[in-house]
Amino acid sequence: MSNFFLYPLLIIIGLLFFISLVFIVKQQTAVLIETFGKFTSVRHSGIQFKIPFIQRIAGRLSLKIQQLDVIVETKTLDDVFVKLKVSVQYVVIREKVYEAFYKLEYPHDQITSYVFDVVRAEVPKMKLDDVFVKKDDIAIAVKTELQDAMLEYGYDIIKTLVTDIDPDAQVKEAMNRINASEREKIAAQFEGDAARILIVEKAKAEAESKRLQGQGIADQRREIARGLEESVEVLNKVGINSQEASALIVVTQHYDTLQSIGEETNTNLILLPNSPQAGSDMLNNMVASFTASNMIGEQMKKTGVTKKKE
Repeated sequence: MSNFFLYPLLIIIGLLFFISLVFIVKQQTAVLIETFGKFTSVRHSGIQFKIPFIQRIAGRLSLKIQQLDVIVETKTLDDVFVKLKVSVQYVVIREKVYEAFYKLEYPHDQITSYVFDVVRAEVPKMKLDDVFVKKDDIAIAVKTELQDAMLEYGYDIIKTLVTDIDPDAQVKEAMNRINASEREKIAAQFEGDAARILIVEKAKAEAESKRLQGQGIADQRREIARGLEESVEVLNKVGINSQEASALIVVTQHYDTLQSIGEETNTNLILLPNSPQAGSDMLNNMVASFTASNMIGEQMKKTGVTKKKE
């Protein structure tokens, strides 16, 4: 009966001994071994052994790149409060696992303190607009300070990034209003330029239209004059002198005008004179006027020739 309980007990003790003897270390992980409370060695990935009850695992450190986000609130040179989010990427140096584990108990707090110190030293030297423009300079300053300080403790600073700049809500609202005003100003300038171009082009088009219209009127009058000249020549051939021919043409145009007015049913235009005797009176008056004008012209020519002879 005693052997029945003894064998299982020995098996259990053996398993416990084996479990305390063997341990496994994952990839990109370092395990620190202590012997009676004193650091003995660093074990890396794979199956490892330790002396049960004499040696123990003091701790594990990840050798992967880690990131710590630190939010710092500070004031700029133009008295604007702003929050900066600084992301610090760091890694434990493989050869300095001892320093990383034993020299520094709270690495996150240490890194955070340095980030606060550097940011609050650099940002107050800049105006708010410069903070946005020179955020890379702030990141470089943080990395330089951390690199020098954390290297002693077995940490390597891979990169620091200023990932967010968040001014006070009222400041952001004011900046948005300024930006909107600037855009409205630019839009108004473009609209003014467009309106000015339209006015200039419209004026050019009207000028060109007037020029072409004037040219058309001149051509029209030239053709009318040529037609009148041909009409007078035709009338002269049948024994009608120039004065009578001119009067006859005017009377003909008068009746043509009356005819065109009569074709318009909704017109209120009245051509004066428009009585039946108007055409005859107009013809007689114009013939008399042309005759008198010719007589005056002839008299003036004779007077001029007489003065030259004297």
